[in-house]
Order: sequence, then C-alpha cells, then structure tokens
Amino acid sequence: MATLKEVQSKIVSVKKTRQITSAMKMVATSRLRGAQNAMEAFKPYASKFAEVLGSIAGKSGEDASPLLVPREEVKKVALLLCTSDRGLCGGFNINLIDKAEKMLTSELEGKEVSFVCYGKKGRDWARKQGHTRDAEYIGVVGGNVEFSVASGSGQTLINSFLEGAVDEVYLIYSDFQGMAKQVPTVKQILPIPSLDEVVADELQSPAEDEAFLPEHICEPSSDALLGEMLPKNVFIQIYDALLQTSTSEHAARMRAMENATKACEDMVGELQTIFNKTRQAAITADLMDIVGGAEALKG
Repeated sequence: MATLKEVQSKIVSVKKTRQITSAMKMVATSRLRGAQNAMEAFKPYASKFAEVLGSIAGKSGEDASPLLVPREEVKKVALLLCTSDRGLCGGFNINLIDKAEKMLTSELEGKEVSFVCYGKKGRDWARKQGHTRDAEYIGVVGGNVEFSVASGSGQTLINSFLEGAVDEVYLIYSDFQGMAKQVPTVKQILPIPSLDEVVADELQSPAEDEAFLPEHICEPSSDALLGEMLPKNVFIQIYDALLQTSTSEHAARMRAMENATKACEDMVGELQTIFNKTRQAAITADLMDIVGGAEALKG
C-alpha cells in the first residue's frame, strides 16, 4: 500500500493538472467564440456568391471554363489536408488523417497523390509516411485565418490543373456542425463539380433556392464573367474549409479539456479516499502498538 506522503503527493500533482486543463478549456472557449464569429460572418458572402454564380451558370455552357471539364484519365491527384498545429484536442486530427488514409487505400489507390498540408499535424503525418508534399502552411488553422492564404494556395492549384500537372484536387477538412459534432469531410474542388451542386451546397436548400434564383444582367458576357468567378469559387471553398476546421479544432479542444478536468476531479476523489483509508490504517496500527505496549508493561 502507498504511504501517506506518496498519496498526498499524487493528490497535489493531479490538482495542478486540473488547474492546467481548466485554464486550457477557458482559452479554447474564448478562441472558439472568435473563430465561430468569423465563420458565421463569411457565410452571407459565400451564399450570395453561390447565388450569383448559379444564375450566371444557367446562361453559360458546360464548357465555358476549362475548370469545369474533367480529365478523361485521372493519374495525378492533389489532397488538401486541413489539420491543427497543436494537439490536446481529442481525436480531431486523428479523424482527419484517417479520412485521408481511407482515400489513399480506396478511391485513390494506384494514382500518384501529393499533399498540400494546412497545419503541423497533417504535415508531420505526411512526412512520416513519405508522401509527396507540394506545399505546407503552418500557423494557419487555429489562429486568424487570412483569405490571402486560401487565394494564394488556390491559385497555385488552379495553375497546376490547367497545366496538366494535377488531374483532380480534393479538400479534406472538418465540417463544424455543432459544439459536439465535427465531421471529417471530403470535397472535390477541381475540376469543379456540377455548378448546381456547388450552389445547392452553399444555399443549403437546393430545391427551393434554385427555383427562385434572380436574373442577373451580365456584362460583357456570362461566359467571360463565369471564367472570372470560378477561380474565386475555389478560393472560397478553401477559405471556408479553413474557417470550419479552425472552429472545429477549438470546439474539440474545449470538449477534451472539459473531459480531462472532470477526470482529474474524479481522480482526486479516489485518491482522497485512498489517503483517508491509509491514514486510518496508520492510526489503527499506532493504537495497536500502544495497546500492545501497555499490555506488555502490565505483564
């Protein structure tokens, strides 16, 4: 049985850990509020952009832009993997990496795959597995997500697609569906899928919203305007994924630290019970020694 000093030392150690996890939970809660506000503020712009894009697409042909034309044979694929820079957020990063591994072993088996990593955790995993990395962006997810990062990396991918260096581009990110639910999601961004799907995804209610898309007057032409808007749609998809992943990371860390704090409280209670039992056993042993000594003196 552990001594009183050992049990007391463990209690002090667990209490200090509880203070740390509680403080980390408060920090994550504060950052979550800011990330969620940024994500919510971007939604009206993305929805309106999708609305205009859908209206213009209805006047243009399917071959209005090379970004809409799929390759006859897909050999090279780029995966944009969004993860966090730090740990202590439960299974957040593991779930995203598992999603990438499943794609590699199923849909993309036998194809040449390269990675664009947003975040240290995804970068470290890709490096450890020996996967090709075209680019890496550290310090993006979890902080203030800049649109320039999405537009810069998106333009590089568009150039690679147009030059034939990449045949398809997929985005792996965490879809923030609530404080307790963040879903690893895969989305194809190049070649751009059916514009009806893009509009429906942004407007959230395809059947109703598509029927009432307003008529936009296009100048100089719908095809020319569509050619300008489609690259920006790619930037918006990447930026939205970064915002959602950032929000999901803070939510996952807040929940993980809350669970860790509760576990510390339970552990302190168990250790306190052990401490009381150990102290009682020590007192009983001392009393037995005293009684035994008194009886020996009487004898």
